[in-house]
Amino acid sequence: MTLTHRRLPVIAPRQAGRRRLLAHGLPAAVALGVAPWLTGGARAQATAAAGGWPTRPIRIVQPGAPGGGGDIVSRLLAQKMHAELGQPVVVDNRAGAGGNIGAQHVSRQPADGYTLIQPAGAFAIQPSLLKDPGYDALKDFAPITKIAVAPLLVLVRADSPLRTLADLIALAKREPTAVSYGSFGIGSPSHLIGEVINRQAGIAMTHVPSNSAQAAAGLLGGHITIAILDALSQAPQVKAGKVRALALNGTQRLPGLPDVPTLTEGGIPFDLVGWHAMFAPAGTPRDIVERLNRVINQILAQPDVKARLFEMAMFPLQQPTTPEQWGAMFRSDVQAWGDLVRSAGITPG
Repeated sequence: MTLTHRRLPVIAPRQAGRRRLLAHGLPAAVALGVAPWLTGGARAQATAAAGGWPTRPIRIVQPGAPGGGGDIVSRLLAQKMHAELGQPVVVDNRAGAGGNIGAQHVSRQPADGYTLIQPAGAFAIQPSLLKDPGYDALKDFAPITKIAVAPLLVLVRADSPLRTLADLIALAKREPTAVSYGSFGIGSPSHLIGEVINRQAGIAMTHVPSNSAQAAAGLLGGHITIAILDALSQAPQVKAGKVRALALNGTQRLPGLPDVPTLTEGGIPFDLVGWHAMFAPAGTPRDIVERLNRVINQILAQPDVKARLFEMAMFPLQQPTTPEQWGAMFRSDVQAWGDLVRSAGITPG
């Protein structure tokens, strides 16, 4: 009997790595590239698990209008994220329905790290305002990090005799039907702040809901007594002497408006304040969420970014938030704003 010797094939390093991974139960596509049979989110998650994310452009859905505060922040971050991640980051404005159009869209996107959303503080109020917004703010999104705090200003015309919150409250008590306040919508943060002032001061200012531009025009035209609007758009008007700020919400004064006290300093204890933050669809791989958290927090720590946020009448975060910390803060905000909605007697629509 003659024995024949069969020459064994030489295993190249890449093939050897593939066989070792398969022997340990790991698909080769995860470590050595994306297999052709993977499609869509599965391919993206496999690539992400291999440390390859991102391999294509990332989209930040901005549920606010172009040119607004959220849009400006999104575009600032997009530019910086492009430099850090090596892929284009584009801003996709999907405004409407108080931010619900953008939120619904993102909640239905693949959880692959390529679609994000940067909502504002009203995102925490919607669960209490709407019976069925088309998504679950607490379950359908993965918190990434908080970006900045965005206060609102309580404003009067520059020629108004009212110079403090105490003056406003005294007028409302003296003439109960004479004081009205404009907001940017029913259930908006500005509406709820007005109701907080009513309740804590024991007054009954008339609410005039509209939008930011209409409320500002109504104030300048003398059609409403005060307007409660975002500091981003109104701080320049205050500095120009066109309107006067009686107070702002939150825990600290704006560096650009150091003479404007907080509501608490004015005798209305109230610390809730709006914000801008980043989320991804629920189920986004943990390593992607953590990387986004690190990248965005590193960007927010850059001196030029901090300076830009201050210029926009926002507060950069003093301490960065982890996904867990921001998630806990967001849940707390949903509860707190929800309590305000219910106490104001606003029924979900």
